[in-house]
Amino acid sequence: MIVDTQGLIKSAVLSRAASGRRHGFDAASARESLAARFYDVRHHVARHLHAVMRNRLLAAGALGYRADDPADYGIRVRAHAGEVRYCVLLHSTSRADKLWPMERWIALAKALEARGLRCALPWGADAERARSEDIAARLERPWVPAAMPLSEMAALLAGASAVIGVDTGLTHLAAALGVPVVALFCGSDPALTGVYGARQARNLGASGAPPELADVLGVLGEFEVLEAMTDSPSWPLK
Repeated sequence: MIVDTQGLIKSAVLSRAASGRRHGFDAASARESLAARFYDVRHHVARHLHAVMRNRLLAAGALGYRADDPADYGIRVRAHAGEVRYCVLLHSTSRADKLWPMERWIALAKALEARGLRCALPWGADAERARSEDIAARLERPWVPAAMPLSEMAALLAGASAVIGVDTGLTHLAAALGVPVVALFCGSDPALTGVYGARQARNLGASGAPPELADVLGVLGEFEVLEAMTDSPSWPLK
Protein backbone atom coordinates (compact mmCIF):
# COMPACT_ATOMS: atom_id res chain seq x y z
CA MET A 1 0.00 0.00 0.00
CA ILE A 2 1.17 3.52 -0.83
CA VAL A 3 -0.41 6.48 1.00
CA ASP A 4 0.30 9.90 -0.53
CA THR A 5 -0.32 12.50 2.19
CA GLN A 6 1.02 15.40 0.11
CA GLY A 7 -1.78 15.47 -2.43
CA LEU A 8 0.42 17.07 -5.08
CA ILE A 9 0.93 16.03 -8.70
CA LYS A 10 4.66 15.45 -8.09
CA SER A 11 4.03 13.19 -5.07
CA ALA A 12 1.24 11.35 -6.92
CA VAL A 13 3.53 10.70 -9.88
CA LEU A 14 6.19 9.39 -7.51
CA SER A 15 3.64 7.04 -5.96
CA ARG A 16 3.22 5.38 -9.37
CA ALA A 17 6.83 4.20 -9.18
CA ALA A 18 6.01 1.96 -6.20
CA SER A 19 4.24 -1.39 -6.37
CA GLY A 20 1.02 -1.53 -4.38
CA ARG A 21 -2.46 -0.11 -4.05
CA ARG A 22 -2.28 3.69 -4.02
CA HIS A 23 -4.36 5.73 -1.56
CA GLY A 24 -4.71 9.51 -1.55
CA PHE A 25 -7.07 12.46 -1.23
CA ASP A 26 -9.98 12.81 -3.62
CA ALA A 27 -10.12 15.72 -6.06
CA ALA A 28 -12.00 17.92 -3.59
CA SER A 29 -9.50 17.20 -0.80
CA ALA A 30 -6.11 17.20 -2.54
CA ARG A 31 -4.00 20.33 -2.64
CA GLU A 32 -3.78 19.80 -6.41
CA SER A 33 -6.98 18.16 -7.65
CA LEU A 34 -5.33 16.42 -10.62
CA ALA A 35 -3.26 14.34 -8.20
CA ALA A 36 -6.38 12.31 -7.35
CA ARG A 37 -6.32 10.72 -10.82
CA PHE A 38 -3.18 8.79 -9.92
CA TYR A 39 -4.70 6.94 -6.93
CA ASP A 40 -6.53 3.62 -6.87
CA VAL A 41 -8.47 4.59 -3.72
CA ARG A 42 -9.51 8.18 -3.00
CA HIS A 43 -10.51 9.52 0.42
CA HIS A 44 -12.42 12.67 1.24
CA VAL A 45 -10.88 14.78 4.02
CA ALA A 46 -12.05 18.34 4.70
CA ARG A 47 -9.65 20.97 3.34
CA HIS A 48 -10.12 23.36 6.29
CA LEU A 49 -8.59 20.95 8.83
CA HIS A 50 -5.03 21.28 10.13
CA ALA A 51 -2.44 19.44 8.01
CA VAL A 52 -1.60 17.01 10.83
CA MET A 53 -5.26 16.08 11.25
CA ARG A 54 -5.71 15.71 7.49
CA ASN A 55 -2.75 13.34 7.31
CA ARG A 56 -3.99 11.33 10.29
CA LEU A 57 -7.47 10.97 8.81
CA LEU A 58 -6.11 9.91 5.43
CA ALA A 59 -3.85 7.28 7.01
CA ALA A 60 -6.74 6.05 9.19
CA GLY A 61 -9.01 5.75 6.16
CA ALA A 62 -6.38 3.88 4.16
CA LEU A 63 -5.41 1.49 6.96
CA GLY A 64 -8.85 1.03 8.51
CA TYR A 65 -8.62 2.52 12.00
CA ARG A 66 -9.98 5.59 13.81
CA ALA A 67 -7.87 8.67 14.57
CA ASP A 68 -9.76 9.75 17.69
CA ASP A 69 -6.92 10.01 20.22
CA PRO A 70 -4.85 13.20 20.66
CA ALA A 71 -1.72 13.41 18.53
CA ASP A 72 1.32 11.74 20.10
CA TYR A 73 4.41 12.04 17.94
CA GLY A 74 6.30 9.43 19.96
CA ILE A 75 9.69 11.11 19.43
CA ARG A 76 12.24 10.51 22.18
CA VAL A 77 15.77 11.96 22.11
CA ARG A 78 18.51 12.52 24.67
CA ALA A 79 18.48 16.26 25.39
CA HIS A 80 21.67 18.29 25.25
CA ALA A 81 23.08 18.62 28.76
CA GLY A 82 24.49 22.11 29.29
CA GLU A 83 25.20 24.20 32.36
CA VAL A 84 23.41 27.29 31.07
CA ARG A 85 19.78 27.84 30.21
CA TYR A 86 19.49 28.66 26.54
CA CYS A 87 16.95 29.37 23.84
CA VAL A 88 17.17 28.28 20.22
CA LEU A 89 16.28 30.89 17.59
CA LEU A 90 15.18 29.33 14.29
CA HIS A 91 15.21 32.31 11.95
CA SER A 92 15.48 30.51 8.58
CA THR A 93 12.85 28.97 6.34
CA SER A 94 12.25 28.08 2.71
CA ARG A 95 10.41 31.23 1.60
CA ALA A 96 11.27 34.89 2.02
CA ASP A 97 7.70 35.80 2.98
CA LYS A 98 7.94 33.47 6.00
CA LEU A 99 10.94 35.30 7.49
CA TRP A 100 10.53 37.41 10.64
CA PRO A 101 12.19 40.87 10.38
CA MET A 102 15.85 40.87 11.40
CA GLU A 103 15.46 43.84 13.73
CA ARG A 104 12.92 41.85 15.75
CA TRP A 105 15.24 38.84 15.99
CA ILE A 106 18.02 41.10 17.26
CA ALA A 107 15.72 42.76 19.79
CA LEU A 108 14.43 39.37 20.95
CA ALA A 109 17.93 37.96 21.35
CA LYS A 110 19.02 40.99 23.38
CA ALA A 111 15.95 40.67 25.60
CA LEU A 112 16.72 37.00 26.22
CA GLU A 113 20.37 37.75 27.05
CA ALA A 114 19.26 40.46 29.47
CA ARG A 115 17.31 37.77 31.34
CA GLY A 116 20.29 35.39 31.55
CA LEU A 117 19.36 33.16 28.62
CA ARG A 118 21.91 32.31 25.95
CA CYS A 119 20.88 32.33 22.30
CA ALA A 120 21.77 29.42 20.03
CA LEU A 121 21.56 30.36 16.34
CA PRO A 122 21.73 27.21 14.19
CA TRP A 123 21.88 27.34 10.39
CA GLY A 124 21.90 25.07 7.35
CA ALA A 125 22.83 27.02 4.19
CA ASP A 126 25.40 29.79 3.72
CA ALA A 127 22.76 32.54 3.66
CA GLU A 128 21.34 31.20 6.93
CA ARG A 129 24.80 31.16 8.51
CA ALA A 130 25.29 34.78 7.50
CA ARG A 131 21.98 35.66 9.17
CA SER A 132 23.02 33.82 12.35
CA GLU A 133 26.33 35.66 12.43
CA ASP A 134 24.61 38.98 11.80
CA ILE A 135 22.39 38.45 14.86
CA ALA A 136 25.32 37.12 16.90
CA ALA A 137 27.38 40.24 16.18
CA ARG A 138 24.85 42.25 18.22
CA LEU A 139 25.04 39.96 21.27
CA GLU A 140 27.49 39.52 24.11
CA ARG A 141 27.68 35.73 24.35
CA PRO A 142 25.90 34.11 21.41
CA TRP A 143 26.48 30.63 20.02
CA VAL A 144 26.56 29.96 16.28
CA PRO A 145 27.14 26.21 16.05
CA ALA A 146 28.69 24.30 13.20
CA ALA A 147 26.32 22.56 10.83
CA MET A 148 24.99 19.43 12.52
CA PRO A 149 22.97 16.33 11.57
CA LEU A 150 19.29 16.16 12.47
CA SER A 151 19.92 13.88 15.48
CA GLU A 152 22.22 16.47 17.09
CA MET A 153 19.82 19.27 16.21
CA ALA A 154 17.01 17.37 17.92
CA ALA A 155 19.15 17.05 21.05
CA LEU A 156 19.87 20.79 20.97
CA LEU A 157 16.14 21.57 20.64
CA ALA A 158 15.19 19.11 23.38
CA GLY A 159 17.55 20.74 25.89
CA ALA A 160 16.40 24.30 25.27
CA SER A 161 14.41 26.37 27.74
CA ALA A 162 12.38 27.51 24.74
CA VAL A 163 12.49 27.51 20.95
CA ILE A 164 11.36 30.52 18.95
CA GLY A 165 11.09 29.82 15.25
CA VAL A 166 9.44 30.69 11.99
CA ASP A 167 7.32 28.26 9.97
CA THR A 168 9.96 25.61 9.32
CA GLY A 169 10.36 21.91 10.02
CA LEU A 170 12.64 22.34 13.04
CA THR A 171 10.05 24.50 14.82
CA HIS A 172 7.52 21.70 14.41
CA LEU A 173 10.11 19.16 15.60
CA ALA A 174 10.70 21.21 18.76
CA ALA A 175 6.97 21.25 19.46
CA ALA A 176 6.76 17.48 18.91
CA LEU A 177 9.59 17.07 21.45
CA GLY A 178 7.51 18.89 24.07
CA VAL A 179 9.78 21.95 24.33
CA PRO A 180 8.11 25.34 24.97
CA VAL A 181 7.73 26.78 21.47
CA VAL A 182 6.69 30.14 20.08
CA ALA A 183 6.01 29.72 16.35
CA LEU A 184 6.16 32.89 14.27
CA PHE A 185 3.91 33.04 11.20
CA CYS A 186 4.48 35.77 8.64
CA GLY A 187 3.58 34.27 5.25
CA SER A 188 1.48 31.20 5.99
CA ASP A 189 -1.69 30.28 7.88
CA PRO A 190 -1.14 28.77 11.35
CA ALA A 191 -4.70 27.40 11.32
CA LEU A 192 -3.60 25.00 8.59
CA THR A 193 0.11 24.43 9.26
CA GLY A 194 0.82 25.78 12.75
CA VAL A 195 2.48 23.79 15.54
CA TYR A 196 -0.05 21.19 16.62
CA GLY A 197 -0.64 18.76 19.45
CA ALA A 198 2.17 20.10 21.65
CA ARG A 199 2.04 20.62 25.42
CA GLN A 200 3.54 24.12 25.48
CA ALA A 201 3.36 25.79 22.09
CA ARG A 202 1.78 28.93 20.72
CA ASN A 203 1.28 30.10 17.14
CA LEU A 204 1.60 33.86 16.65
CA GLY A 205 0.98 36.00 13.58
CA ALA A 206 -0.60 35.22 10.22
CA SER A 207 0.06 35.59 6.52
CA GLY A 208 1.02 39.22 5.97
CA ALA A 209 0.84 40.00 9.69
CA PRO A 210 4.16 39.18 11.44
CA PRO A 211 3.89 38.97 15.24
CA GLU A 212 5.23 41.80 17.38
CA LEU A 213 8.18 41.38 19.73
CA ALA A 214 5.98 42.18 22.74
CA ASP A 215 3.67 39.29 21.84
CA VAL A 216 6.59 36.84 21.70
CA LEU A 217 7.95 38.01 25.06
CA GLY A 218 4.46 37.82 26.52
CA VAL A 219 4.11 34.15 25.59
CA LEU A 220 7.58 33.33 26.90
CA GLY A 221 6.53 34.99 30.16
CA GLU A 222 3.41 32.80 30.30
CA PHE A 223 5.63 29.77 29.77
CA GLU A 224 7.79 30.95 32.71
CA VAL A 225 10.88 31.00 30.50
CA LEU A 226 11.96 34.55 31.34
CA GLU A 227 13.17 33.95 34.88
CA ALA A 228 16.05 36.21 35.87
CA MET A 229 19.38 34.50 36.46
CA THR A 230 22.47 35.60 38.33
CA ASP A 231 26.03 34.28 38.42
CA SER A 232 25.63 32.50 35.09
CA PRO A 233 28.43 29.97 34.42
CA SER A 234 30.47 30.18 31.26
CA TRP A 235 28.83 29.01 28.04
CA PRO A 236 29.67 25.28 27.72
CA LEU A 237 28.83 24.64 24.06
CA LYS A 238 31.52 24.58 21.37
